Amino acid sequence: MEIERKYTIAHLPENLSSYPVRKIEQGYLSTDPVVRVRSDVRFECSADAGYKKGSAEYYLTYKGSGTYAHEEYNLPLTQESYSHLLSKCDGTVITKTRYNIPISAPKFRNGYDPAADKGTPEDFRGLVIELDVFRGAYDGLHFAEVEFPTAAMGDAFIPPEWFTADVTGDRRFSNSFLSVCSDPQGLTRPH
Repeated sequence: MEIERKYTIAHLPENLSSYPVRKIEQGYLSTDPVVRVRSDVRFECSADAGYKKGSAEYYLTYKGSGTYAHEEYNLPLTQESYSHLLSKCDGTVITKTRYNIPISAPKFRNGYDPAADKGTPEDFRGLVIELDVFRGAYDGLHFAEVEFPTAAMGDAFIPPEWFTADVTGDRRFSNSFLSVCSDPQGLTRPH
């Protein structure tokens, strides 16, 4: 089960180069239900050499219905299988850089206490902002997503001040919609 909220942002944070980064390319075989293929290349940062290419993963993903919480299944692919399936995708291939920004001291409303949430797995390591900086057809578009181990945590989460609107339920901000949008520079661009 994937539980996540998506937000537009006011500005990109400073020091993005200090966070782990991934280059993502994904195409959609279907948008209803969502079936996508993704290339996910992680980069490692070293103080003297900057970013250098790390591991690459390729997979096919099926997402169930729902915008806030839904089933998600990831099946590993070889690079060759990924390339073959990508050529079968319709619409725009989404390309983006993803920065993983840990939230050092998340805030919650209504007295929510993560330590008291029995649904939180023992190996939970904290919340992370997945900041997507789009390239290609959506160059200049930015979204932030936060995944939660429980719906209670997601419901109580208070986003950082640099987040603007919660667009979790707005399909226009989903990557699957962006892949088939006829006006990539208009309606879907946050203002």
